[in-house]
Amino acid sequence: MPRGDDADTRRAIEAVVRRSYGKLIAFLAARTRDIAGAEDALADAFATALNDWVEHGIPTTPEAWLLTVARRRMIDAARRRHTAAEGVPTLELIADEIDEASMHDSELPDDRLRLMFACAHPAIDASVRAPLMLQTILGFDAATIGSAFLVAPSTMGQRLVRAKTKIRQAGVPFRVPERDELPERLDAVLDAIYATFAEGWVDPTGTQTRRRNLADEGLWLGRLVVELLPDSAEALGLLSLMLHAEARRAARRDGRGDYVPLADQDTSRWDGAMIDEAEQLLLRASGMRTIGRFQLEAALQSAHAARRLTGVTDWSAIVKLYDTLLALTQSPVVAVNRAVAVAERDDAEAGLRILDLLTDDARLADYQPYWAARASLEKRIGRLDAARSAYERAIGLESDPAVRAFLQREQQALGVA
Repeated sequence: MPRGDDADTRRAIEAVVRRSYGKLIAFLAARTRDIAGAEDALADAFATALNDWVEHGIPTTPEAWLLTVARRRMIDAARRRHTAAEGVPTLELIADEIDEASMHDSELPDDRLRLMFACAHPAIDASVRAPLMLQTILGFDAATIGSAFLVAPSTMGQRLVRAKTKIRQAGVPFRVPERDELPERLDAVLDAIYATFAEGWVDPTGTQTRRRNLADEGLWLGRLVVELLPDSAEALGLLSLMLHAEARRAARRDGRGDYVPLADQDTSRWDGAMIDEAEQLLLRASGMRTIGRFQLEAALQSAHAARRLTGVTDWSAIVKLYDTLLALTQSPVVAVNRAVAVAERDDAEAGLRILDLLTDDARLADYQPYWAARASLEKRIGRLDAARSAYERAIGLESDPAVRAFLQREQQALGVA
């Protein structure tokens, strides 16, 4: 092993973190059910590497080296609590298998999917599943995750600690569910991944520190699930959906940074290669003869993406897809989007009639797109006072400065009441 320097060592460690952090945590935690212990041991291993690799050179198999050191740390920790009942089984569980695996990096099993299912277990609160995956699979710290999900870092840290404790104390299994359990449990994993992506998607320019790179990390997790479950139509559908959305990122703002609605976006700024990949994934999913939420949402994005080739949007096809998605999910958010599509296919009054049926749904009271859609449709039929009021509500609910400025311009264009 050639002697390294500080810069080389840090680059090597950063590469290992990106490539293998989740794999190493998953391997250790799957054998102990102690995620926090695995994280502490691996953190010690990385700290040791910073000094050792500069002195002795970067090892040929860095992951195997780190696993060996982490194993020793976990065994030392288990010995320190040897009088506790958990100490003995921990030693018995990890010693032989981890020692054998650390000798040959190529033999290290990939248990990340098992870890993801543990993070998304029904015993874990739904609000912490996505943050828990970000920490265990990708190595994000609690401060970064808390900031991304608009939760105080201390609060997020406490939630993550409680979730890991629950996994250990309740004996949450690190396994891919049986076939009859898989659909429900996989949905929780996919929902958590999509929540991660969505947090990054709301920052189209990638300039908000609290959300930076989350869309990329969501895509990375989506690719990981497709790699590990290549026959899951919904996993394919989710990755297709995220790629379709990400493909339009550059077109969501103009040269001045102003918000550009989907219908007005310059399709030449869409990422054609990313759209092509999304289409291939959706085609694979369609061949599996099953249907699910993410496939339908990806199909909707695909229908919008067709405008780059045809120059028009097939609103009839989009309404039919929303009909199916609404029947499947009963989601008020889907109902709002369907109303907008009906307005495009038929007329604004038809869309407003659908929105009127949703007025009493308390879930939409603070849902900005509902009020923005109502404002736009009221404007189109000439009910300007109603449009102003709806725009006011939408503006007050919008947190993105560019979108808020767009809504304010739309409201101002109505003139003075």
